[in-house]
Amino acid sequence: MHDTSGTILVTGGAGYIGSHVVKLLGERGESIVVLDDLSKGNRDAVLYGEFVEGNTGDEALVKDVLERFNVQTVMHFAAHTIVPESVENPLKYYRNNTAATRNLLECSQNAGVSHFIFSSTAATYGIPEDASEPCHEELPTAPINPYGMSKLMSEHMLKDLSAASDMRHVILRYFNVAGCDPDGKIGQSTKNATLLIKVASEVAVGKRDNLVVFGTDYPTPDGTGVRDYIHVSDLASAHLSALDYLRSGGDSTLVNCGYGRGYSVRQVIDAVNKHNDSPITVVEEPRRAGDPPSLTAAVKKIHDTFEWKPRYDDLDIIVQTSLAWEKVLLDREQNGRAA
Repeated sequence: MHDTSGTILVTGGAGYIGSHVVKLLGERGESIVVLDDLSKGNRDAVLYGEFVEGNTGDEALVKDVLERFNVQTVMHFAAHTIVPESVENPLKYYRNNTAATRNLLECSQNAGVSHFIFSSTAATYGIPEDASEPCHEELPTAPINPYGMSKLMSEHMLKDLSAASDMRHVILRYFNVAGCDPDGKIGQSTKNATLLIKVASEVAVGKRDNLVVFGTDYPTPDGTGVRDYIHVSDLASAHLSALDYLRSGGDSTLVNCGYGRGYSVRQVIDAVNKHNDSPITVVEEPRRAGDPPSLTAAVKKIHDTFEWKPRYDDLDIIVQTSLAWEKVLLDREQNGRAA
């Protein structure tokens, strides 16, 4: 049994990333309670802990959960994450991502929560001036959409609360999360997903007709956008490293989560084709507004701060686990079982 220090509340723990974190926490014997409204998450993906259905914006519910389970650490994943939707419906994002986080922070402060680990995003950087260089944590933040701004506002609230109280925090800025649990028990089940490797894998198993590539004339080696893809299980283990860091007395901090190198859209397509029976159909369209040519993470800080060692830093592994999960989902759908 791991040395737990009170219960861990995982908001959004039925979602893609949250469920992978819950799996790792459960495997090492942590006491867990998951809060998720199941608007995007899947109850079956919660493999460990207690489950409470509800929203982080519900003050009475959050207060009850924190007190009833003696929560000492909050891992906050619950959020809307679709960039185009945030542009079309910004207030939805400010309500669910920012206002609900404010409620969770206030309830956490009142309940005496010691540690808060926040799921943030590289979208807080916006479009870096020098897109050829990795983004480091000291770069100015300049989100170009309400999703990125809603997360940045939450970062500021968390920093201000920590400065005014005994709560300590870690903010993790994710780059492009991909892949699925190598054990095949859970994966990304989001409907109408927009993440490249997920979409490419859906095309590979016949769920979609084609993959659209937006922009083939970028100043990159092959003309397509380059991104830092991190395997979801490595990202999940970074949260456990952050937890151990805070429990050992570490100061509040903010770190990037990535591998420090990128893959182009064409390289991703090649990897999917390599592990699929036949090439996927690709449609090329012009660039989308706001897409930087390249976005990779500077990762010195996370390695200097935490005892974190990635295990799946390999595009082939990322793609293989994603394809394997799509086949699991397809089998479940064909046999009438829930995803």
